[in-house]
Amino acid sequence: MKDVKQKVNKIKKLLNNNSDIVVCETQDGIVMYIDGISDTKEIDLNILGADNESNIAEKQLAKNLSELIDALLHGKAIKLTTSKDIIYNTTKYDMRSVSEPPTSVVIKGPREGFTENIKVNLCLIRKRLITKNLVIQDFVIGRETKTCVKVLYLKNIANKTIAKELEKKLSSIDIDGIIDSYYIMQFISSRPYSLFKQVGQSEKPDIICAKLLEGRFAIIVDGSPIVLTVPFLLAEDLQSSNDYYSNHLRSSLVRIIRLIGAFTATLVPGIYLSLLLYHYEIVPLKFLVTIINTTQNLPLSPFLEIMFIILLFEILFEASIRMPKYLGIAISIVGALILGDTAVKAGLVSPPGVMVVAISAITIYSVPDESEIVSILRLIFTFLGGVLGLQGVLCGLIVLVSYLCNHTSFGVPYLAPYSPFILSDQKDFLFKANIVNLSARPLGLNPKNKRRLNNEKDN
Repeated sequence: MKDVKQKVNKIKKLLNNNSDIVVCETQDGIVMYIDGISDTKEIDLNILGADNESNIAEKQLAKNLSELIDALLHGKAIKLTTSKDIIYNTTKYDMRSVSEPPTSVVIKGPREGFTENIKVNLCLIRKRLITKNLVIQDFVIGRETKTCVKVLYLKNIANKTIAKELEKKLSSIDIDGIIDSYYIMQFISSRPYSLFKQVGQSEKPDIICAKLLEGRFAIIVDGSPIVLTVPFLLAEDLQSSNDYYSNHLRSSLVRIIRLIGAFTATLVPGIYLSLLLYHYEIVPLKFLVTIINTTQNLPLSPFLEIMFIILLFEILFEASIRMPKYLGIAISIVGALILGDTAVKAGLVSPPGVMVVAISAITIYSVPDESEIVSILRLIFTFLGGVLGLQGVLCGLIVLVSYLCNHTSFGVPYLAPYSPFILSDQKDFLFKANIVNLSARPLGLNPKNKRRLNNEKDN
């Protein structure tokens, strides 16, 4: 028993003699666990209170001291005896229940969302994919956090080349800690400094299962409710889970509206400036007179006015989302109504300028997953329109499209199925066909099994 106590002291010393380490002596050994992350009820009933080992559920023998310490840090209980050291699976973390995620609210369809517990998230996926073809690869990343990361894919559908590339990227990550799935996103992106994201994200298991069935890969990170998917295509952000639980014609219309909203948010301030400063001759006369009457006595130039209003809207947005909910609503009302109206009456800004930026600010959230990118593009195109006119806006669009055409995500063209144009994939991107006509998986992903609906012929 003396050797056992020496081992206990050594373990406590390696763990800095922290106060949450609990040590309990039994007749045949010493039990240790960390309070707060271990199930004390199970320890009391099945370990400390067990008359014989047959009453104890899940256990394994420890090989060395390092394995004992690692087990303690993961919430497991260890029992040290003179003949052997035993590890019991008693991990228990407090976690929130499964609920609808705030970022993916649906009118119809499943309302379950991922949590911060990787086991729960895996269970939500397995509940929907009852198949022997589901492959789960385990990774432990982070020297200090030792975060559990799982990669999921369907072996009869997914491209094995992408699987090898993803495994190589995850295995090469050497960092002190992984706190959220966003960390992983940066490491697996082929262009980590690109403005555009190259990894998909979702908080809903039904969306992740649908993407797995298309041939994509899902990455679950312990401690994060956000599950990543690769390869990622830009057109994915025009889609919503609501599209698949409503009429396909309505879904197609909504997707077109989202695309128009994204272009409106990006280009309208820049086009307004270019027309006002360089191409006013193409503006209808009555509208031009109205603009001139409201802007002629302003202290700021049109360019500075629009940039000032954009900056004001950004400040109000940041303040509203970080304040307590009841104060955030008040700030929005004060900023949008009182401050905006007062600024116009005081002669600091013009009504057309406020209206243009307000339209841009509203439509920027027609595609919420791209709102951060669109807000940056809006500033760029506003600058181009204010300095170079419509020529600057047009040149910016050409550069943007050319860049996106050369962009890839794990070897898949970023603008697929439009560049390159893939006819069969048009059935479920900007336009959505009826599900009975979706007989093929997205060919742009180059899946192993290209067919998902067994019809006699393609429609």
